[in-house]
Amino acid sequence: MIRLHRREALKLGLAAGLLPDVATARPAPDASPLLHGLGPRDDAPWHLPQSDPSRLLLDDGWRFHEGDIDVPSPVGHHLTYLSVKAGNARGPAAIDWDDGDWPMVRLPHDWASAQPFVQTANVSQGYRPRGIGWYRRTFRLDPVDRDKRLELHFGGIATQATIWINGSVVARNFSAYNAIIIDITPFARFGEEDNVVAIRVDANAMEGWWYEGAGLYRHAWLARRPAVSIATDGVHCDPRQEDGTWRVPVTLTVESIARDPRSMRVTAVLRDPAGQEVARQQAMLDIPSLKQASVALTIPVAAPHLWSVADPALYSVDISLDGPDGSDRRIIPIGFRTIAFDADRGVLLNGTPVKLKGVCLHLDHAGVGVAVPDALLAWRLARLKDMGCNAIRCSHNAQADEFYVLCDQMGFLVMDENRIFNPAPENLAQLEWLVRAHRNHPSIILWSVFNEEPMQGTRAGVEMVRRMRAAVRELDDSRPVTAAMNGSFYDPDNVSQVVDVMGFNYYPNDYDRFHVLNPRQPITSSEDTSAFMTRGAYASDARAHVSASMDEEAADWGATHRKAWKAIAERPFVAGGFVWTGFDYHGEPTPYEWPTIASFFGILDLCGFAKTAYDIRRAQWMDDRAVVGVAPHWTWPGREGQPIDLLVTSNAPRVRVRVNGRIVADQPCDRIMGVAVRTSYEPGLLEVEALRDGQVVARAAHHSAGPAVALRLTPTRAHLRGDGEDVLAITIDAIDARGHHVPVAQNLAHFTVTGATLIGVGNGDPNCHESEKAPERSLFNGLAQMIVQAGTGRGQIRVEAQADGLRPSRLILPQLAVPMRASVAALPPRTLVGDWRRSPVFADRPDPALRPADGDNNLWAFVRAGTPTPADIAPQWRIYRAALPQRKAIIARGGKISFAALAGQVELWVDGRQLVSRSKTTSGPLVADLPSGARDLVLLVRSDAGQLSGLLGRVQVEARD
Repeated sequence: MIRLHRREALKLGLAAGLLPDVATARPAPDASPLLHGLGPRDDAPWHLPQSDPSRLLLDDGWRFHEGDIDVPSPVGHHLTYLSVKAGNARGPAAIDWDDGDWPMVRLPHDWASAQPFVQTANVSQGYRPRGIGWYRRTFRLDPVDRDKRLELHFGGIATQATIWINGSVVARNFSAYNAIIIDITPFARFGEEDNVVAIRVDANAMEGWWYEGAGLYRHAWLARRPAVSIATDGVHCDPRQEDGTWRVPVTLTVESIARDPRSMRVTAVLRDPAGQEVARQQAMLDIPSLKQASVALTIPVAAPHLWSVADPALYSVDISLDGPDGSDRRIIPIGFRTIAFDADRGVLLNGTPVKLKGVCLHLDHAGVGVAVPDALLAWRLARLKDMGCNAIRCSHNAQADEFYVLCDQMGFLVMDENRIFNPAPENLAQLEWLVRAHRNHPSIILWSVFNEEPMQGTRAGVEMVRRMRAAVRELDDSRPVTAAMNGSFYDPDNVSQVVDVMGFNYYPNDYDRFHVLNPRQPITSSEDTSAFMTRGAYASDARAHVSASMDEEAADWGATHRKAWKAIAERPFVAGGFVWTGFDYHGEPTPYEWPTIASFFGILDLCGFAKTAYDIRRAQWMDDRAVVGVAPHWTWPGREGQPIDLLVTSNAPRVRVRVNGRIVADQPCDRIMGVAVRTSYEPGLLEVEALRDGQVVARAAHHSAGPAVALRLTPTRAHLRGDGEDVLAITIDAIDARGHHVPVAQNLAHFTVTGATLIGVGNGDPNCHESEKAPERSLFNGLAQMIVQAGTGRGQIRVEAQADGLRPSRLILPQLAVPMRASVAALPPRTLVGDWRRSPVFADRPDPALRPADGDNNLWAFVRAGTPTPADIAPQWRIYRAALPQRKAIIARGGKISFAALAGQVELWVDGRQLVSRSKTTSGPLVADLPSGARDLVLLVRSDAGQLSGLLGRVQVEARD
């Protein structure tokens, strides 16, 4: 439904020429999708600070190949010998693999979001094939980075990944949800030499029963740090209160790749929300070479400004590490707050009971899959905040780093959840990473070690939880540990006996019994509701896989939104609940399967458009302002005079309903259950008013719409930031001749975007199989969405939407020039010949056909271009051999080969034919044309006595134009 206060419509209306080709009349208050954050607003006050200045963004410049690539087994002893040596990966992992025809992609990237829906694909993954993919990225390092610690950071890769750097395997990862931190210092190359990252991603592997996406779907980073530096996730500075006194205990872990021991100075500065220094502490730390060491500091604080849901005040701890190798720094946002779970009063935030008004969240959004850009993530969270949500459960895995930063800034309480229930070393390491990475966030109030595990009622399950809880508490003893149980609550052995907070997934009829039997154990609903709604539909049709958006249908194990919250709200000892789910999500289609490809559970649909559940939850949860809503819409041609059942929801004690100005109902309204009103349909205006003490405190309205005559475009913000990353969602709807929203429109709209990139489309229909990447989308019950990503610098973005029989809509948005995040340059492709074999010396000119025998890995040295051969006492001949990297363009058209610096008398041979010779023995460049199909390179080099010789610089090959 669409609802908007009149004053909000005036404030957010079509000013500033946003919709120049649509009717100039201001839209009716009910008709505009500007409501609840869907329309233009100023940039949100939150931002993503750079807490680690050593990191450079590595999102641009990736080349991607969908599908696996068969690599034949090596033939012969020599190739077999080399294939298992460091730096000699074969196939797409090889340094010199030809990726020139692979398309360029930008991270975050989810290749599954572009797949068609296929009935034979996995139902839980939303009927989308996933498969295997390859990524490659080339970058260079300045020589000043020698002796620094260098790391690659991947926020998440779905699902199993093998990562090579410069032809050596550096990591294997088996989960889509943990960050991957790789020390690439031993493998790095500097100056003119390229560094090549290759990643094979196997997305056939599944960890969940929902859509998980495929690929490098979170940010990637390159960290460049001094030889002695602060370890990644090596700062723990979560504030504590004891006996009314606040302090910030700071524990710092430092690691060294320096060749000798170092003595380092550690400085920790606490800054208040305005950035002013509050206090500082210093200490000295001695650290051995190639070891880690830790130091602890304590910063006392008097009367800090407390962090809360309503006032999420953030301080920061600015930590610097200084020594002979340079400085390293981290800036960690923190919040002063106390959290306690009480068996009788629920959760206490800063000593005051706060009911958890929460939702469960999966990761994906229409059009982009799980590769959700930061700005879109912030908008999704703002949608939840707008309905009074104050808590989020990360179901059933860690979310992106940016999610936790935004929750800190926006005032959400978070249950952070572990993915795999298993205390084996590999899985325990993932749990430990989750705690180390997130333990400084004030938003996190609970650690959850599992979700709905069949072993939860066994002795083995108890022992597993004991070990996992101990691992959590070793790293963070300030937050309780929970587990989301779906049964076995009273079995002789069950995990509720060994967690701090009992988590109920459903079973509301057991709240009282469990509380009586376990009067000292706090409890919360870790998952509840599971109600079904199709956005914009108000009559169920099982054959069409449609569920009415009237809060009448729920899963057998769940309850409607009203019944589920009633069971929680009436019990102070239940800390709160987490609705399944905040947004619809791809996969796990319930209660229907094919052709349904997404869930019906969301309070909002896949695009973030509100269902009736949104108004229900606003009435239940919103405390700071009066709200009122009514369902369904008021466009029912052909039903004149027939009864229409209305659901009115409000947090005010009384509501009044008018049809064309006539009062048809004036009665009390239950905040949780709302009020049902039956009235006859007559076209015109349906209005609802919320009353408190006889005064109208909120209004909402629906107009009956006529036939659609035009499209309308409404952006979520009035501009984009020209940083190459910013995105905004644009709502497409149809309007009638009076400018009223047409809630029954299903027109196919076509889009044109210039000056920006259209990265995805959607409409919230869980049964729609249209492409989410094509520049078109059908309206679904009146609405569709496109997601547009900015370019760089100042500019202008033009968007146009067209549909047969409707007047088009055009939108012009400014793109602002803003600073870009520091990033690693994306390099143009180039082909280097880096690896050569060098023969023993010859007194006389050798035959260029000479080559090492198969299996000779000793007489001929392995050398790299740019590594000169030491001076000889007397002139000597040597042969340098290399295989020309196979490039399709060079094979087809030929090209040229450029030696940046060759020293000595030189002959260049290709495939047994001499191309060029140089009699001078001085150092200098050499350039030669290559014939098409060239493969085998041979250099004959005669050194000059007392002089360096051979390959003094890079060797580059270019295809002929």
